[in-house]
Amino acid sequence: MPAKQERRLRIGVLGAGQIAQAAHFESCTKAANADLYAICDVAEDLRERMAITHGAEKTYDDYDRMLADPDLDAVIIATADAFHVPASIRALQAGKHVLCEKPVGVTIEECLELKAAVETSGKVFQVGHMKRFDAGLQAAKSFIRDEMGEMVALKAWYCDSTHRYPMTDAVQPLIVTSANAKKPSANPKADLRRYYMLAHGCHLIDTARYFAGDIVSVNARLSERAGIWCWFVDVEFASGALGHLDLTVQVRMDWHEGFQIYGRNGSILGKTYNPWYYKSSEVDIFREADGATHRVLGADGHFYRRQVEGFARTILDGAVMEGADIDDGVASVRAMVAVARSAESGKAVALADVTGGV
Repeated sequence: MPAKQERRLRIGVLGAGQIAQAAHFESCTKAANADLYAICDVAEDLRERMAITHGAEKTYDDYDRMLADPDLDAVIIATADAFHVPASIRALQAGKHVLCEKPVGVTIEECLELKAAVETSGKVFQVGHMKRFDAGLQAAKSFIRDEMGEMVALKAWYCDSTHRYPMTDAVQPLIVTSANAKKPSANPKADLRRYYMLAHGCHLIDTARYFAGDIVSVNARLSERAGIWCWFVDVEFASGALGHLDLTVQVRMDWHEGFQIYGRNGSILGKTYNPWYYKSSEVDIFREADGATHRVLGADGHFYRRQVEGFARTILDGAVMEGADIDDGVASVRAMVAVARSAESGKAVALADVTGGV
C-alpha cells in the first residue's frame, strides 16, 4: 500500500456490520489520504472489537455524538438501506461530508429529499458505487470519452451465482455479528424481488449509466422460475444508443458479470469478477484505427480503497469527483423503480413518470 500522506481525511464509519468489516474499515486504514478516525454502532461488543481490530481512534454508541466531534471530517454510511437517507441528512446538517453505501435510498421521494439536503449543505456527497473505481471500467470510460466516437449500443449483465457464498467466505475476513445490532423494522429479504433489485440491480444500472449516460425509459421482462429471478431490460438512452441489461440471481455457474459496447471507432468487451476478489475487470478495447486490442492490467484492484481515496481527494484537494454523486444516486433509484413498474405492467416506462419505491 502507498505511504500515508501528511494531510488526511478523518472518517467515521456508521455501522460495524458486514460491508464495513469486509470493505470500509480496511479501506480507511489503507487509504493514503484518509484515516479510520471513529466507529459508531449501538452494539457495544461489535463496536469495541472492530475498534481494536482496525485501530479506530474513537468509538461512539450514539450517532449524534460522533457527528458533534469537531475533529471528524466525514462519515461513511454503512448501514442497512432503510437508514441511508436519514443518516446522510443528519451528517450533512452537522457539517460533515458523506460517502453513502448504495443504493442511496429506497424511494424516489426520500432520494429527492436527500438531494435537497446535499445542495443546501455545500458538502461533498458520494454514493458507494465502487465499480467506478475499477481500473478496467475506468479504461473503458476513457476510451468512450476520448476515442470511440458515437456509441451505437451497450449490453451489460450482472448474474449472481449460487456458488458466490463459498467463494466469498474463502476470501473475506471472518464477519463478526452481534445480537445487539440495530436492524430495520422490516426484513429487507422478505421480498426477494425487491431485495435483489436494490442489492444487485443498482450496480448494473450504475455501470450502464457510467458508460452510456442518462436512461430515458425501460421495457422490462421478469421471469421467476426454478428459483431464479431474471430481468431482461431494454433500455433507451438519452444519447440514442440501444441498451440491453440482464440481471439474473442466481445463475447455476460461476459469477457472470460484464459488458459489450459498440461504437463508431471501436468496441469494448469487459469481464468483471466477484467483487471480493479485488481483481480489476478484464477489459479488451479494440481500436479500429490500428486494428489492435488493448487491455489495461489494473494491478491495483482494491476499488473500495480507491473509492475512499477519490472521495478524500475531492474534499482535500478540490479534485473532480470520480465517483457517483447525488444525481447519479437518484437516477439509479429512478431506473430501478421504472424497471419494477415495467415488469409489473408489461409496458415501457419513462423514468420521468415514476414515483415511490421498487
